[in-house]
Amino acid sequence: MLTQVLNPSQIDIAATLLRQGECVAFPTETVYGLGANALDEKAVAKIFRAKGRPADNPLIIHCHSRLQLADLVTGWPPQAEVLMDTFWPGPLTLVLPKQPAVPDIVTGGLNTVALRFPSHPVAISLLQAAGLPIAAPSANISGRPSPTSAQHVLEDMSGKIAAIIDAGPTGGGIESTVLDCTVSPFRILRPGGVTYEELSSLVAVKDTLEGAPPAPGAQYGHYSPVARVVLVTGDRAKAEINRQIDACKAQGMKAALMALTDSRRPDIHFLDMGRDVSVAASRIYHLLRQGDALGLDVIIIEGLPEKGIGRTIMDRLRKAAAIVINT
Repeated sequence: MLTQVLNPSQIDIAATLLRQGECVAFPTETVYGLGANALDEKAVAKIFRAKGRPADNPLIIHCHSRLQLADLVTGWPPQAEVLMDTFWPGPLTLVLPKQPAVPDIVTGGLNTVALRFPSHPVAISLLQAAGLPIAAPSANISGRPSPTSAQHVLEDMSGKIAAIIDAGPTGGGIESTVLDCTVSPFRILRPGGVTYEELSSLVAVKDTLEGAPPAPGAQYGHYSPVARVVLVTGDRAKAEINRQIDACKAQGMKAALMALTDSRRPDIHFLDMGRDVSVAASRIYHLLRQGDALGLDVIIIEGLPEKGIGRTIMDRLRKAAAIVINT
């Protein structure tokens, strides 16, 4: 299959492909998504084949209007309405009871469905032009770092999908928060772009993943580059990072340090996460992929403070890591 690279002015071509049952990658405010008609089982199956994604891993359905929700869910509690009013469109996915019309392939056989309204203008335009709810996980091979540019999508999906809409790098760089609204209090199934602190200021939220049911993008290993990732956390992290760097040098391994700007070192390749956690959120997947482009053997990552968006970043880095060292 020839994968077309479209620009944002060619939304109509992408919308037609979606209506024809094809897969199209498109930008959201978080990462690039791999979309198909959420109500077409055969189209959704193409997502799983292209990604190599396990069939029991649920997908998120993207919408642009609450009018579409009537076909997808049986209803939602008042507190969910508060969150919709506050965070939609944006990086918050709500898990709600599903309508029978939603295929089991989308929900992993569960009686719930995950929904969100993206805020990226190209995603909104595509949803409006297609006139369909679009099921869309991240547009990468399952287990690889999520794509934050069209080039990342091409690296993984060229020849596997019909088209990619190239609208440049995404802004947020971290996937949406997935929140189960079928329990009380609501439960975070996957931390993401909307933080626990933001959610809990409005509604009762359980800030734990322990014993959580399957959630989109949360069941399997994720975000791993080819290079071995060593994540170092704790009060003595810098000393342990020095030991890890020395060990890599002694073994002749090509290594890099990935950390915030103020931890830069001149004696090792440096993958700059930026000046603070908000910048780091937009860079981590790009940097993990850059490590592979550089042919690195090891990426040593200095952990970040686990509050706000830092907690989300650390969730992703732990999933990417082959080794986690707590000092």
